[in-house]
Amino acid sequence: MSGLTRRQFGAVAVGSTAAAALAACTPFGGASSTRGEGLTVVVVGAGVAGLAAARDLHRAGAEVIVLDARDRIGGRTATLVREGFALDLGASWIHGVDGNPVAELVDEAGLGLIETDVASSIGFDAATASGLVDDAALSRAGARLDAAVEAGYDADVDQPLRLVVDDAVRGAAADEARLIRYLAASAIENEYAGSIDQLSAWWFDDAGEYGGGDVMIEGGYAQVPELLADGLDVRLSTVVTAVRWGADGVAVETTAETVEADAVVITVPLGVLQAGAIVVDPPLPESHQTAIDALGMGVLNKVFLQFDEVFWDDSVDWIGIVPPEGADPWVDWVTVGRAGGVPVLLGFAAGDLGRRVDVMTDEQALASALRTLRSAYPGAPDPVDALVTRWGADEFARGSYSFAAVGSDPAMRDDLAAPVGGRLHLAGEATSREHPSTVHGALLSGRRAAENVLGDLGA
Repeated sequence: MSGLTRRQFGAVAVGSTAAAALAACTPFGGASSTRGEGLTVVVVGAGVAGLAAARDLHRAGAEVIVLDARDRIGGRTATLVREGFALDLGASWIHGVDGNPVAELVDEAGLGLIETDVASSIGFDAATASGLVDDAALSRAGARLDAAVEAGYDADVDQPLRLVVDDAVRGAAADEARLIRYLAASAIENEYAGSIDQLSAWWFDDAGEYGGGDVMIEGGYAQVPELLADGLDVRLSTVVTAVRWGADGVAVETTAETVEADAVVITVPLGVLQAGAIVVDPPLPESHQTAIDALGMGVLNKVFLQFDEVFWDDSVDWIGIVPPEGADPWVDWVTVGRAGGVPVLLGFAAGDLGRRVDVMTDEQALASALRTLRSAYPGAPDPVDALVTRWGADEFARGSYSFAAVGSDPAMRDDLAAPVGGRLHLAGEATSREHPSTVHGALLSGRRAAENVLGDLGA
């Protein structure tokens, strides 16, 4: 079990374009070449992975055609601007700025950053006399959960994290058990987007990290795919239905036409692969399909609430709420509007709650979120505007990002990334062993796929 990231729950704080500017830069420190001259490649998906692959291939001299089913680029990176305020519906943070390729891209483009700190927080618990989280009790609950997680790492067989959490709760006093469940929702489910019933006790947090803290991007994360797409042939509203490949090349079938090429890079989300939405003929090798079936596709939905004025502590980045009995676990809230002086709160719904939000009406989702929020702020008014995401219900995403499900292992991501017949390549965060579930993992996977194409077919 070497190489695991040992997340210390006892230490978790409560509640845990510039395309023109970039055009003159050599992307990612690489130089243009002619290795791909005479090579035609189709990239399926205009998310960060697909655009990163296409950019590197284009810079190498290949003819690249990017096809995407949506009427916009970016995939699960999407920003909605309302009255000048950017709402990141999908990816929100650059996780770790030191050496992170996304941070380097953003820095080259001169985009502004907004620092956030999970330690800048306040926690609420209506079950306490003060209405605030008892820090000492939270520390004890975290230590108990830490110990159970460590035991799960060392168990003879993999198991759902639910059993690990149950072990932590067993023997704990009622109040401590509540805090353990709160930490499991906040530090595990909201982090990895999967239910503790599905997350692997062995592998749930197996990923590399960059240092330097987390930041948001002024103006929204959608500027990242905009930077990558500059100068590329991107064809939107083009639904790919089948990819047929062989020794002589590939044929990518869409609802409108068939595009022939020397190679194809498929970058659709894991959930789309799991749904079999794109026919691959001949089928993917057994190792690829096993990985697709075994890995999990998580859901992390968001609710943005805009109010007439701020009624919360706007000096902190994070608000943690231990949900009262019977309330849904909207345990983490971010004061996303404070950098711009806008009264907006962002709440997260992951795992089972995220899946329920997928099928809720807006009214139902708001009622669910407000019940938990009002346990911390009893006088909270109704919002004047709201927005709810439903990534699991999105047919072109079918979830937010992948997670390590019980029965999977990190090597399966390597299997998924392996080139097929020198003609077909997969990329996307789910194919990144070191940085799964992240935008930088997606970007690096796209670059890897481009390098593999050029290695197999480049001059």
